[in-house]
Amino acid sequence: MYLKNQSDVYFKVLHGRYLKKVYGKAVSLLKDDALAEDAVQEIFLKIFLNLSKFSGKSKFSTWVYSITYNYCIDLIRRNKKHKNIFTEESEKIPDVVEEVSDKVLLEMEFNRLGRVLDVIPIDDKAVLLMKYQDNLGIKDISGIINKSESAVKMKIKRAKAKAKKAYSELFPAEI
Repeated sequence: MYLKNQSDVYFKVLHGRYLKKVYGKAVSLLKDDALAEDAVQEIFLKIFLNLSKFSGKSKFSTWVYSITYNYCIDLIRRNKKHKNIFTEESEKIPDVVEEVSDKVLLEMEFNRLGRVLDVIPIDDKAVLLMKYQDNLGIKDISGIINKSESAVKMKIKRAKAKAKKAYSELFPAEI
């Protein structure tokens, strides 16, 4: 509709529909609220400027995710800064495991997973997040990263192997 009339109303609808999703993906990749907010503005600018290039070969949401992931990955590569959001205090394990609540144990596992994701290459992190956090199918991921479905399957397999290796290096006593 927007492409036919060029009405701001349609772009506002698009913005309202995808804002939370785009922001959520940006925060999960960039690990910084302010950086994510800036990224979201740039991502929507890219969407606006490239609407005429959307061919309809994939779902519109897949196209939006593709722009989001690619922008965030490019930003991370440019900045080459991986901000660790975990404090040393959250990594300390109490002496007596029985005194630790299930909630604290779960938070410790999320912290470990976050540390693993922070040390593997960003492309691997992105594909794992798309598959396991966002529950995207192989076909959708393939559209986002412009690779064949078999290449996506192999990329996921290799990313999982890198994550497992990183986990064993970060937490040697746990394996």
